[in-house]
Amino acid sequence: MKNVCALFFLQGCLALSGTATGQDRLYGKSFATRSVVMAQNGMACTSHPLSTQTAIEVLRAGGNAIDAAIAANAMEGVVEPHVNGIGGDLFAIVWEAKTKKLYGLNGSGRSPYSLTLAEFQKRGLKHIPSYGPLPVSVPGCVDAWFELHKRFGKLSMTRILSGAVRYARDGYPVHDEAARSWEGMVSRFSEYPNVKAVYAPNGQAPKRGEVFRNPALASTLERIAREGRDVFYKGDMARTIDAFMKKAGGYLTYRDLAEHTSEWVEPVSTRYRGYDVWELPPNGQGLSVLQMLNLLEGYDFSKIAWGSPEHIHLFVEAKKLAYEDRARYYADPAFVKIPLKELVSKSYADERRKLIDPNRAAVKVDAGAFNVALKDGDTIYLTVADSEGNMVSLIQSNFRGFGSGMVPDGLGFMFQDRGELFSLTEGQNNTYAPHKRPFHTIIPAFVTKDGQPFMSFGVMGGSFQPLGHVQIIMNVVDFGMNPQEAGDAPRIDHLGSSEPTGERMEGPGEITLESGYSYETIRALMGKGHKIGYGLGSYGGYQCILYDAANRVYHGASESRKDGQAAGY
Repeated sequence: MKNVCALFFLQGCLALSGTATGQDRLYGKSFATRSVVMAQNGMACTSHPLSTQTAIEVLRAGGNAIDAAIAANAMEGVVEPHVNGIGGDLFAIVWEAKTKKLYGLNGSGRSPYSLTLAEFQKRGLKHIPSYGPLPVSVPGCVDAWFELHKRFGKLSMTRILSGAVRYARDGYPVHDEAARSWEGMVSRFSEYPNVKAVYAPNGQAPKRGEVFRNPALASTLERIAREGRDVFYKGDMARTIDAFMKKAGGYLTYRDLAEHTSEWVEPVSTRYRGYDVWELPPNGQGLSVLQMLNLLEGYDFSKIAWGSPEHIHLFVEAKKLAYEDRARYYADPAFVKIPLKELVSKSYADERRKLIDPNRAAVKVDAGAFNVALKDGDTIYLTVADSEGNMVSLIQSNFRGFGSGMVPDGLGFMFQDRGELFSLTEGQNNTYAPHKRPFHTIIPAFVTKDGQPFMSFGVMGGSFQPLGHVQIIMNVVDFGMNPQEAGDAPRIDHLGSSEPTGERMEGPGEITLESGYSYETIRALMGKGHKIGYGLGSYGGYQCILYDAANRVYHGASESRKDGQAAGY
């Protein structure tokens, strides 16, 4: 009850102050923060202005969208190390204008060969820890860059990574979000070697507006650009990593790095009211977006207002059903059989929709049953488009803020802790095994219409991401918002579903709402049995490029809650 009262007070203050409204804007909803950015020759939308500008510079230099996306991602690892970097994984969806086709890349790494489930059991662990050497898996980012570049790139990798190298060496002022995330990092990782030397060279975390430099990362990126991906996975960097992990009591070895490969995969889609929505197949959670949309398509939202109790209730109930399937089935398809076609079929959605009570919040739902054999955070998203019509939807992450705390000697980056998302319960799809890819939260998205690109977008925020994807699509398709309005609209989160880590949630869970929803809506949702609260910083980030095929114009949008920028030329 305290949370609800505090929420009402916060909403009242914001309403009285006029904060975050567009009431003086010629066009736009009351919550719109700014206009859409429009351009014809190229567009970049990232979570940091320097990354956006780097992408535009690459486009102007003759690079294509793929070159610019790699450049922006490398820059993101420099200026936002608290959410991504070359110690993490990468996923991408590419629209190639020449072939008029979508290509999916799974650039996630696998668990160490030498670390077994028995080792966790011997230690008495029920969950893989968030920090230290145990959650470290192979970082797939660098290999993914080179896979993208080999297939689609135009400029040299030296030119593409030059911006990131320059800013890592010369420095940049730390922005608001990074400074806030940096505050607790030094104490959190104080027991681990190299963390202070790299991220707090003056003995404390850099403050907002201070210039931060990472010369070790500059040298690493420079060598990767010049010598190629093998210097990282098979050369002396790999040997440095091997030696460091042995000293740290870790299990990642030279063999794990040397045998790493990314995988080109076929994106999976469903049609939602005439729009084809594309996601990547597991080990990510993109299928849950398609499952939710299939469930929600059965309701006529032309007669259900945005922000109404009916809208929020149906959205949350669809999420509960999709997330139970997510917990049971989504995992590395190299280890388990996933009923992919069945999960995203319309007939399955029609059956599951019968479980939704329009008047009452579900307390417990189960995953769907299929005849298949079951074997015993923090992120950046960016999207770029070029003058040829190529578009890239790219997402990359270290997982939990900064990562695992493992900073190899002299290389200037921290390893991800993505392995934390394995389950240690025997017999589940996502149960830990050596050389296996963990369940992944980061998902890029793409929408086509009539065989043409329509929208490249993503929403950051761990398990919130599918909810964010569905809200963006509904805001554009069902509620007629432009891409900036769709991202600015107050968001809905729901906490309380079974997790791929093996945790089982009971009860209706809790809906957390950003300010902007009416008291009448909140009261009606409580009447349906929902618990209502609020959260801080739990609603993800967002970037989007919408393509107007009739006028051949890109419409760019960027997250207003963070430090991002949409720009074009």
